[in-house]
Amino acid sequence: MTTEKSGPAHGATTTAEGVPPTVAEMVRANRANWDARTPVHVASEFYGLDGSRTADDWFAPFEWTDLGDLAGRDVLHLQCHLGTETAAFAERGAAHTVGLDFSAASVAAARRLARQAGRDVEFVESDVRHAVRALDGRRFDVIYTGKGALCYLPDLTAWAETVASLLRPGGTFYLVEFHPLLNALGPTPGPDGEELLLRHDYLAGRGPLRSDTPHTYTDGPPVEGATTSYEWRYGLGEVISAVVAAGLRIESVRETELLPWQRFAAMVPAENGWWRLPDPEPRVPLLFAVRAVKE
Repeated sequence: MTTEKSGPAHGATTTAEGVPPTVAEMVRANRANWDARTPVHVASEFYGLDGSRTADDWFAPFEWTDLGDLAGRDVLHLQCHLGTETAAFAERGAAHTVGLDFSAASVAAARRLARQAGRDVEFVESDVRHAVRALDGRRFDVIYTGKGALCYLPDLTAWAETVASLLRPGGTFYLVEFHPLLNALGPTPGPDGEELLLRHDYLAGRGPLRSDTPHTYTDGPPVEGATTSYEWRYGLGEVISAVVAAGLRIESVRETELLPWQRFAAMVPAENGWWRLPDPEPRVPLLFAVRAVKE
């Protein structure tokens, strides 16, 4: 495992002393930001915790094909937030389902929601980098993560090593994540309306992007309190290389034009209830999935 180290935050202001924030300080800021986001997300229509959305709504059909039968298997969901996806594993017959997240507020909400729904799901509060210790050395048959998770990790090498340590021999690791091309794109005013142009780094190397905004990706009131967050950028090759270097064997890599919600105003509904860019636009990958096994 690698250790935390100082580094510049690309696009971020420095401290009052002119010193860039350390990785530890940025991670603490992200944790505080997710604690502040949690009550907004719990009340939002986006998450549909009033019963308007089901756990399956957050999964593309190919995910269940790739994951296979979960009956009798121990499943770990890293960076689970409110457990909206975690619930699906329990519903599909997992022997034991665990969700892990570094936000105390998110874990508390996830536990309450699972209890109210009568689901037997365990939630653990921990930074993913310390998950081996937090889980007391337990190992799992399936580890799932993604859809906005990797950008909050300052060290992919440490993350991949943690995943490998938590898997049983023969176990499956499944990552479904926003494509780095999507993360690099941003809407820009153009002569014919908004255009999607490259606005951010695709590759790592220049530190995280800092955001200072009271608005989150859901509906609802502004976030109160901690509004600063930091996001790291990683290319597809960097992600896959980290997984391979940790000793996992890649079985498949998917790229898809679909997203589970309307990220940009121009997006239109797809056949499965997800979203895609309209036909006149180029077909580009917006989401990717990696399946790997521990031999």
